Amino acid sequence: MDIQMHDNPHVIAPPPLIFLSALGLGLILSLAFPVSFLPPLLRLVPGILCIALAAAVLLAAFRTMQRSNTPVDPYETPRTIVTTGPYHFTRNPIYLSMAIFALGVGLLADALWVLILLPVALLVIHFGVIAREERYLESKFGAVYLQYKSAVRRWI
Repeated sequence: MDIQMHDNPHVIAPPPLIFLSALGLGLILSLAFPVSFLPPLLRLVPGILCIALAAAVLLAAFRTMQRSNTPVDPYETPRTIVTTGPYHFTRNPIYLSMAIFALGVGLLADALWVLILLPVALLVIHFGVIAREERYLESKFGAVYLQYKSAVRRWI
C-alpha cells in the first residue's frame, strides 16, 4: 500500500534513519579527519552513561506505546495520545533517546564530527518530523492533544 494513503503525519523520513545518517556520516568524517577533543576517562563514563540512558528511555517508551495499543511507527495511524511512562516528562522520548545515543557514541568514539552533526539531525527531526507530527496530532485529537502539549515539554 502507498504510505501517502495512510492516516499519518507524513514525516519526511524514518526518524532512526535521520539519526543514523548523522551518526554514520560523523563517524566516517572522524575517520577521515580525526579531531580528538576529550581524554579517554572524560569520554568513557559519560559515553557509557548516555548509551545506557538512551536504551532505558527507548525501552520504556516502546513498552508504554505497546501498552497503550498505539503504533511506534510514525507512518502508521496513532490510536491515542500516550501520556504515561516517559511521555509524562517529554512528548518525544524516542527521539530524545536517539539523540542521547548519538551523543554517547560520539563521546565514546572521540568523534567530534558526530557531535557537530547532531544538531543538524535535531533540526531535521524538528522540522521534518516533530512539527509535522504535532500539526497532525492537533488535527486528529484536538483539545486532548493541545492540553497534553501545553502540559508536557517537547524534549525535556
